[in-house]
Amino acid sequence: MWGIQVGKGFKVNGKIHFRRLPKSSISIGEKCRFNSSSNSNLIGINRPCIIATHDKTARIVIGHHSGFSGTVIGAFKSVTIGNYVKCGANSLITDSDWHSDDPRSAEPKPVVIGDNVWLGEGTKVLKGVTIGENSLIGAGSVVVKDIPANVIAAGNPCKIIRHI
Repeated sequence: MWGIQVGKGFKVNGKIHFRRLPKSSISIGEKCRFNSSSNSNLIGINRPCIIATHDKTARIVIGHHSGFSGTVIGAFKSVTIGNYVKCGANSLITDSDWHSDDPRSAEPKPVVIGDNVWLGEGTKVLKGVTIGENSLIGAGSVVVKDIPANVIAAGNPCKIIRHI
């Protein structure tokens, strides 16, 4: 897998696209599952899972027992995902604006998603965000600021709905 570390029990349903630049790192924990087939998630997946680094110092770390459906994870600096994380269909996790040549874009900022977080369908987690453990992010949310542990949050921009 071209220098990509994958734990035991790694499963893919459909296609997955990896892009790892030299000297960058991608590490996936044990028993992680990636669904890219439209039949693998009945809510509807409209793209394959894509895991990509975009800078030679970038790193993506995914914990154990996490699941992804049509999820795109892009790191220019750092994306860290905990254990038992569920990423709903067509979710996006990125630490950058993706237009580094545009002067309006700011520097990439690390993203951290804690253990046992659930991202609903179509959720976008943007640069500089930390989501605390056990939190649930509602479908279609755009997360632009930190979300604490043990909450339900949703919306654009994503806001706390209630504590759990």
